[in-house]
Amino acid sequence: MRDMTSIRGGILLFLLLAGCGQAQTQEIATDSSKVEAGAKANADRPVLDKFVLDWAGFLGPFGNSVSPEKGVVAPWPKEGLKILWHRKVGTGYGVPSISKGRMFLFDRHEDKNRLTCMRPENGEELWRFEYPTQFRDKFGYNGGPRCCPVIDDQRIFLHGPEGMLYCVRFKDGKELWKVDTRADFGIVQNFFGVGSTPVVEGDLLIVQVGGSPKDSNQREFDKLKGNGSGVVAFDKRTGKVVYRITDALASYASPVLATINGRRWCFVFARGGLIGFEPSKGKVDFHFPFRSDDLESVNASNPVVVGDRVFISECYGPGSALLTVKPGGYEVLWDETKNFKKSMQAHWMTPIHHDGYIYGSSGRHTQNAELRCVEMATGQVMWRVPRLGRCSLLMVDGHLVCLSEIGPLLLIKINPKKFEEAGFTIAKDKGKEQPLLEYPCWAAPVLWNGLLFVRSEERLVCFELIARKRS
Repeated sequence: MRDMTSIRGGILLFLLLAGCGQAQTQEIATDSSKVEAGAKANADRPVLDKFVLDWAGFLGPFGNSVSPEKGVVAPWPKEGLKILWHRKVGTGYGVPSISKGRMFLFDRHEDKNRLTCMRPENGEELWRFEYPTQFRDKFGYNGGPRCCPVIDDQRIFLHGPEGMLYCVRFKDGKELWKVDTRADFGIVQNFFGVGSTPVVEGDLLIVQVGGSPKDSNQREFDKLKGNGSGVVAFDKRTGKVVYRITDALASYASPVLATINGRRWCFVFARGGLIGFEPSKGKVDFHFPFRSDDLESVNASNPVVVGDRVFISECYGPGSALLTVKPGGYEVLWDETKNFKKSMQAHWMTPIHHDGYIYGSSGRHTQNAELRCVEMATGQVMWRVPRLGRCSLLMVDGHLVCLSEIGPLLLIKINPKKFEEAGFTIAKDKGKEQPLLEYPCWAAPVLWNGLLFVRSEERLVCFELIARKRS
């Protein structure tokens, strides 16, 4: 298996050297015929026999990039996964969200951010909602949304990179309310704009805002302070503020909800560390400082909650830490801040827990990133695989679907003792050599009803991960 790993790594390295790693892109022929063909081929695609959980927010139904679906064929065929349809999309890094048989993609087209409602089976567009934006990324990354839509019954919530917060109607995209968080809370543009996807808790929409006093000097980023709007809870029906807590500045990690010993919790891995609070009341239990000393460092990986333990990780210096939490405080089980041996340094991919082990991509840069398995209780590295670039994972049916930022997909059997590859796919259109998915593929994979959705910066591809028999 090590030989096969070397082969795959060699292929990925070849793609990187060929230009994918330099963000070079090439326009692919119009997709209209491809989408139409997909519509005809999949119009009668049946839904799973059992209840299909919606992928209605960031990282799916449980907020941890884990799917309960069954039936993944392993190993994958030599030719790779079947492509059902693909289409060019606007710029952005956000993944699609799916609910009630409808898929929603939030991206940017010229000077407008757009929410597009589609049929997930074939990519057919049903309606769109747009609003103007003038956001520019200060570091030269694209100006599209970083957050995915959040669906709550008949409402869809959008959090744009410029700080606009919208609520629109599910059936037709009609605007219900909006909040300009930048103007209302004094947000000074973060390194890459706003990028924390909100969560819904009961009647509340919980948003990591991270505002500053109105008189803050936007050029003195290192001197910014909070103004009590680190986390803001809005009434999801009206957009009115219910509570605002902490002086924490915003990060790129999304709030994580959990029930621990019968009590609800919300964890926010903010710019300066981990905040634990009671989401219904906004009562803060603790703030655990955890951030690199580098000014341009960010926390972007979501906390991983297992029982009463919370695992956090970043890639700019401290590494990882594991806490036990309780009302009013926490206990540090292990903390790598002063340890040179970093077990996991997650960048923007949220690691996945399974049976006491953490699986994730460790490393700040494409060249030094490794796919790793780490024992959660101790931080011991069980195995590591280099040369895959930075990856995003999705766990389903005893396997990990691994998307390299360079474009290829791997299927990996979950095994804490060794790396076991079970499939490899480079998505290509028929008769063409240019890959459909090119660097940067920074959005997490999405799975719904056997369909796997993967996007690069400007292209969305639908694969058949679990085949369905037609009646």
